[in-house]
Amino acid sequence: MSNNDLAIVILAAGKGTRLKSSLAKVLHRAGGRALVEHIVRACEPLKARETVVVVGHQAEQVAAVVEPLGALTVLQQPQNGTGRAMYSAKRALGRAKFAVVLPGDAPLVRTATLKALIAAHHNGNAAATILSAVLADPAGYGRIWRKSETTVSAIIEESQLTDEQRDINEINSAIYCFTLEKLWPALAQVKPNNKHRELYLTDAIAALNARGETVLAQVAADSREVLGCNTRADLAEVDRVFRERKRDALMDDGVTIQLPETVLIDPDVTAGEDTIIEPGVQLLGKTKIGAQCTIRTGSVLTDAILGEGVTVEPHCVVAESRLDDGVIIGPFARLRPYRRRHESHAPVLLGRRKDRNQEQHRRRHDYLQLRRLP
Repeated sequence: MSNNDLAIVILAAGKGTRLKSSLAKVLHRAGGRALVEHIVRACEPLKARETVVVVGHQAEQVAAVVEPLGALTVLQQPQNGTGRAMYSAKRALGRAKFAVVLPGDAPLVRTATLKALIAAHHNGNAAATILSAVLADPAGYGRIWRKSETTVSAIIEESQLTDEQRDINEINSAIYCFTLEKLWPALAQVKPNNKHRELYLTDAIAALNARGETVLAQVAADSREVLGCNTRADLAEVDRVFRERKRDALMDDGVTIQLPETVLIDPDVTAGEDTIIEPGVQLLGKTKIGAQCTIRTGSVLTDAILGEGVTVEPHCVVAESRLDDGVIIGPFARLRPYRRRHESHAPVLLGRRKDRNQEQHRRRHDYLQLRRLP
């Protein structure tokens, strides 16, 4: 499958009433980013000809998140189902032959999983391929009803399950790969025969089967990748997974993290090898930490730049500041952002160094001198 034949469609028009929030669901944050931003970034390496985000509720705010990442937005008005959302995107898809369709509230999916979904679709010459997952507790999800070991008959919503079907633990992730020339005729046959009078993309699966088309399901290796965010508890769990992934990545790169579950690190943070991060630390924004640094308990660094061998003693707050090699600050130090009219420079800390006389330092009462970068 050529990248020029592939398009991405992200369905991000809904409000998310179960979150009980005035903010659109896809704008809620987990793992240091808006949910929809995670999805756009996961799709970027696929190098599709177009990434189309279908917006509706708070459309301008959603567009402000995704358009800087190269996505195109189209408006779904009114928001009356995922099937209608696909129709909203149809013109923007241009000459694409295939589309990967994702919900805007399932941010944990990885690029490698999407590549495997596309490969399975291509190799199986399918009209549709569903990303599914096997869960110990599938409650709340639609189930995959297979007609053979490899092919799918339908997606059955939980409210429509028979007693026998409730034992099925393979669920629909709402992530699909479609052959578009086969999707559109099938979707045209779908009727809004539900209490909300909405057109659902899931019903296109049964319509494709009725037309004799091949529908496959690719099981995700990690079932957590299909988790959606319908409640605040879901958001908390997704955030926990993202934070765990980031900590694991830094530890793989040679960073020591003590009591990792207590440390919060944003996705754009970097740290050099042999750096030690103690419990209860928060590293936020685009903080960059050099090698052999020590960040002690309870410190919060936001958009900070640290050289090598820096020590941040306990309970310091550092925002948009730069600390030179070998500097020690704290405990209980606070460095505010340094700004001047029409200028914005990160300040360089010229505090005490590790080889300075400790008695002299104590007499100076931990005074810090800041100078502007040239």
